Amino acid sequence: MTTPRPETLAKLTPVLTKRWLSPDAWRLGTYEKLDGYAALRKALKAHPDDLIQLIKDSGLRGRGGAGFPTGLKWGFIPQEPNGKPPARPHYLVVNADEGEPGTCKDLPLMTHDPHALVEGVIIASYAIRASRAYIYIRGEAVHAARRLRSAVDEAYAKGYLGRNVLGSGFDLDLVVHSGAGAYICGEETALLDSLEGFRGQPRLRPPFPATHGLYASPTVVNNVGTIASVPHIVLGGADWWKTMGTEKSSGPMIYSLSGRIAHPGQYEASMGITLRELIELAGGMKPGHELKFWTPGGSSTPLLTAEHLDVPLDFEGVAAAGSILGTTATQIFSDQDCPVYATYRWLEFYHHESCGKCTPCREGNYWMVRVYRRILAGQGTHEDLDTLLDTCDNILGRSFCGLGDGATSSVTSSLKYFKQDYLDYIEGRTAPKLSDKSLVGAH
Repeated sequence: MTTPRPETLAKLTPVLTKRWLSPDAWRLGTYEKLDGYAALRKALKAHPDDLIQLIKDSGLRGRGGAGFPTGLKWGFIPQEPNGKPPARPHYLVVNADEGEPGTCKDLPLMTHDPHALVEGVIIASYAIRASRAYIYIRGEAVHAARRLRSAVDEAYAKGYLGRNVLGSGFDLDLVVHSGAGAYICGEETALLDSLEGFRGQPRLRPPFPATHGLYASPTVVNNVGTIASVPHIVLGGADWWKTMGTEKSSGPMIYSLSGRIAHPGQYEASMGITLRELIELAGGMKPGHELKFWTPGGSSTPLLTAEHLDVPLDFEGVAAAGSILGTTATQIFSDQDCPVYATYRWLEFYHHESCGKCTPCREGNYWMVRVYRRILAGQGTHEDLDTLLDTCDNILGRSFCGLGDGATSSVTSSLKYFKQDYLDYIEGRTAPKLSDKSLVGAH
């Protein structure tokens, strides 16, 4: 185990995580003692348009994977001239359906500091003139949902939610909605359909949620981490927020480290930190393990290798390296892990979670799983590798939503960096990992 250097420790920037270890951090009393709802009081004295401009000035980008500028998204909501009430209701929807393999930054935030999310929801709703907001949380996240509902009840009782919030004349109702545990509902339009009571499937766009979202009304959909950042920006200001991170990727980010490291967990650091520094903060690699491959943002992002240890982990740096920052779910694999088998397990997930709406994703992932079973059972052929790449080419950019695109990432990137591992299975140098039983129906 390694001890982090002082200069590496200095890159830890606890902002969203600063209250997590406080006693009873999830309770309103603790939250109020630690600056809780001070940002809301400040925000309610400002004009909603000024809050939108503040978020634009801060450079806050979506923490759900896409990295879209948050203030710009808020500004897309059509507003009536001269401050008139909206002709149609406006909605804020928080995407808390965290289901990406390896991703686990939103659940601890909602569990340990739910009022930060609630306060962010109130401020964001005030800014976009929404009188109703929803938090759509993954069905399996029972404990986090309980904490959130308790926080919402406390906020109602204290006057932070409901009619005439803190005497401002602003009304807001907040609903915590538990989904049924479908990965597709992490896609924002499928989430909206599910919230309306329909089967969770992605919508055709345009029209976009900004004008035709929930109940065909103007809607902002933001990730948990994005909304929880808002109170900190309101209190600290845009310039303070930009002292962390990089020029185009401002602020801190929660990096979820898992895998072959000494201390897996959540590490909040300024964007632009490198994997080398994160591994150092996590106590180094486990004894006897050397880094072989890793995901910068969950299983739907292209794999990177030990050659990319010093890539800045911000939106631009990771993109330049050929991957995507995504949800900063940094899964770390060693020389004792097999990239072929890891890709197979991820593909099984995407095949299982495909909503079935579009043919490329539904059929492509189904058949790629079977090709991988052949390879891992020692019965693969060289033509199988061409089949995998051809299938990915027919999925990428042709699927209805990003689930299909994401499923191809580990396939194409593992073939790019670790083709020899595939050939070792095909040519008999690596012992089969799967039995012949796995080949039933695979041909």
